[in-house]
Amino acid sequence: MQSITVQELAQKQNSTSVDLVDVRMPTEYREVHASGAVSVPLDSLDPKAVAQSMQSGSGEPIYVICKSGNRSSKAVQKFMQAGVQNVVNVDGGTNAWVSAGLPVVRGQKAMSLERQVRILAGFLALLGAVLGFFVHPYFIGLSAFIGAGLMFAGITDTCGMGMMLSKMPWNRCGDSGSCSV
Repeated sequence: MQSITVQELAQKQNSTSVDLVDVRMPTEYREVHASGAVSVPLDSLDPKAVAQSMQSGSGEPIYVICKSGNRSSKAVQKFMQAGVQNVVNVDGGTNAWVSAGLPVVRGQKAMSLERQVRILAGFLALLGAVLGFFVHPYFIGLSAFIGAGLMFAGITDTCGMGMMLSKMPWNRCGDSGSCSV
């Protein structure tokens, strides 16, 4: 997998037009993104459609960025599996871009998905305990279910509650899945 540092990419951006795809959630993109980046969330990424819409027909690579590099690595793998080979991962992602003082577009601040998961999981665990005490002991099963889900999320590094919350309207920017600030 090819990769590039944010400084090298910024130099390329200064000298020529580059195709930069941000695969974070729309709300993350709306909050802050690298100048020139286009939002295409990883969960709705269609590599062939993105490649066709970009100027990559010119032989220039498609650069993929996320928050820190994990999701963009997955996106690069999706591109490669779809037969799009000229794709480059941006090392360090938007965090590195911001830390390097490179140009960004800032928009509306949003509550992170991780924070939303913690709030909902805590609420449901408390609700299960309260209902179990005051209504019927079986409601304690709700707290146990949430605890088991959190353990599963920690072990597998996938979170069903997070995936569900990411589909909620307040975590989307529009019907197309793309954001414009």
